Amino acid sequence: MRVVTVPTHLDDRSLDALAGELGPWPPEDRLLIDAHATEWASPAGFVALLTLGQALAEAGVPKPRLALPAGDGVAGYWAKVGFLGHAEPFFELHGKVPRRRADEQSDVLLPLTAIRDPHDVHDILDHVTERSTQMLRDELGLEASVVGGFGQSLSETCQNIVEHAGTGGWVGVHIYNFRRRLGRRAAVIAVSDAGIGFRRSLEATQAKRFGDRWSDGLAIETALIHGISRFRDPGRGQGLAGTKRYLARWQGKITIRSGTARVAIVPAWDDEPPMSEGLAWFPGSQVTLMIPGKETT
Repeated sequence: MRVVTVPTHLDDRSLDALAGELGPWPPEDRLLIDAHATEWASPAGFVALLTLGQALAEAGVPKPRLALPAGDGVAGYWAKVGFLGHAEPFFELHGKVPRRRADEQSDVLLPLTAIRDPHDVHDILDHVTERSTQMLRDELGLEASVVGGFGQSLSETCQNIVEHAGTGGWVGVHIYNFRRRLGRRAAVIAVSDAGIGFRRSLEATQAKRFGDRWSDGLAIETALIHGISRFRDPGRGQGLAGTKRYLARWQGKITIRSGTARVAIVPAWDDEPPMSEGLAWFPGSQVTLMIPGKETT
């Protein structure tokens, strides 16, 4: 059995460290995913862990163990966001497993939600969008013009899973206080799937124009910046590009990680590099959106 250590703080950036410990894919040894010392996870961290579990199951390797956080209340929070319920089919859970249910009534988080087929997108998004827009309005004080575009962005991002990934995924929405970087609260929306990734999805229609330069980073950039889709229908592929425009208008941020690259549209309040390549490979694709709350004086 090989140990894969989960970072103390797991989010879309520290996911790189987790990916770096996976080694060759698929793993030859049974894995122990060790979150014993993990103190905090963002929606991006939760959906990425579920993606890893699903990818290992689809690769046909032995069911990995997941050592749950030992910190007081941390494992309870993992249950509160619905992570443990979704993780149970993919991991052999070790440690104290809280018996609490996901909190469907919270004002600042929407429990992790599985997306499995096109019906899920329509049925689930009705609920997810309603709850999420309520959170943006009531908790972040955002105006109707901001909240209205959010529902469309979330819908397009989730639709991307079933149209491009070839498998299912998850979405999670939480509100946090970003004191240092932003100075106010923001909504974090994370979507992840264990599918084929941006590069393979676009390869048949786009790789030829780039030749030897074709890469994970270029594939993400092609979809996000230029609105290119593997579908040839007019108007397809505009979802991520539309989300990018929406977030730019409201000083939001979008980050996409797929394969060995991450591309970000970075607002003035953040300092992440716009493109990171040569990262450790991680299955599927991960999309993280951040929408700042109303600025207070």
